[in-house]
Amino acid sequence: MIDEQDLPYTMNRIDYKGIGENMHRWAEDLFPINRSLTGPGVRQTLSYLQDLLPELQLHEVPTGYKAFDWEVPREWTIDEAWIENEAGERIVDYKDHNLHLVGYSIPVDRWMSRDELDKHLHSLPEQPDAIPYVTSYYKERWGFCISQNLRDNLPDGNYRAVIKSELKQGVLNYADLVVPGESEEEILFSTYICHPSMANNELSGPVLAAALAQYTAGLKNRRYTYRFVFVPETIGAIVYIHRNLEMLRKNVKAGYILTCVGDERNWSYMPSRNGDTLADKTARYMLEEMEKEYTVYSFLQRASDERQYCSPGVDLPVCSVMRSKYLTYPEYHTSLDNLELVTPRGLQESWEFYKSCIDLLELNFRPRLVVRCEPQLGKRGLYSSITKKGVGEDVRNMRNILAYCDGTNDLIDLFTTTRVSLEDGLEIVGKLKEHKLVVDEAQFGGYETD
Repeated sequence: MIDEQDLPYTMNRIDYKGIGENMHRWAEDLFPINRSLTGPGVRQTLSYLQDLLPELQLHEVPTGYKAFDWEVPREWTIDEAWIENEAGERIVDYKDHNLHLVGYSIPVDRWMSRDELDKHLHSLPEQPDAIPYVTSYYKERWGFCISQNLRDNLPDGNYRAVIKSELKQGVLNYADLVVPGESEEEILFSTYICHPSMANNELSGPVLAAALAQYTAGLKNRRYTYRFVFVPETIGAIVYIHRNLEMLRKNVKAGYILTCVGDERNWSYMPSRNGDTLADKTARYMLEEMEKEYTVYSFLQRASDERQYCSPGVDLPVCSVMRSKYLTYPEYHTSLDNLELVTPRGLQESWEFYKSCIDLLELNFRPRLVVRCEPQLGKRGLYSSITKKGVGEDVRNMRNILAYCDGTNDLIDLFTTTRVSLEDGLEIVGKLKEHKLVVDEAQFGGYETD
């Protein structure tokens, strides 16, 4: 179990070196698995995560399950897929890279000309060495993805395209883990498990979620309950919301989509639809407190499951902090999004950021001053024992914080408004609680000096 020491008055300062290396090893194990919306790759991935998180609960819904305006598609499985020339040489083979096959391709086995084959090929002229990621979940078609260099060098002639796949009545799989706290109020972390062999725009999210789940499970005193959700993107999130909407709307106080958190580039912040939730406020504050260089995106630029969690009629307080945002980095949705782009350091830094958000949420409350007017600090010995910066600044910071302890502002509001650092602010509030000058607004029973 993790010893939280001085919580709830200070942030947890325990050193967690090596978390990034652990997450990167998990990503290496998961990288070869061919994931899609459905099928054995999803089940294999969830089984691996369940080994890391024994309390992870696996769920399934059948093909045809209706969730709001959507319907679960047929389950897709793939055994083999390749293209060979007239000499019997395989020039493209799905076994060499999962991205070579268009996701959800229907079965095919036939010879065709170079021109006809070209209608079923996908490549990236602007990235001639990369294999693109292409899917066709809801319309039956087939195709292969190859580098532009290979495509340009295919000679005229006949080619045999073979895809041994199956679309059948089956299930969509997903999983969740609930780490109970003292309150039924929840912090939600959701991530997706449906992309084949992409490291940043897939595996960085699940491995970070697993590491954060292990961290929260080790906390001795959990104020909040933590919910970790692993779903196929879009349809999986819609199914999860459909099956849990009433509970989610009642309990979730803050939530985050974990995606694109594995590289070492600058940070990205995607707000909730309204941009003013506890999740948003915590994320923005920690980005500033940890002095991260970050880009603020508009909700109009969303493209992940915040679309579902923040949609009208659902309205959950969910945002996202990423490194390189999806759709913006050159390796996105290509074979270049690999385990060289995602690094132990990048994963470690993302873990430290979200861990700090968790710690702050655990500490957060709305302080209420229990005496009218400014309290007499001198008789309580509070003039010289707050920080080491100097008495004048100490007292000014304390008085400024007290000025906003009206029960409507939480700690994040207080520290943002007064521009007091997190460390100094927590020390000040800890002293005020110790001397019984402030209480949690939920416990306020009236002014003590009336």
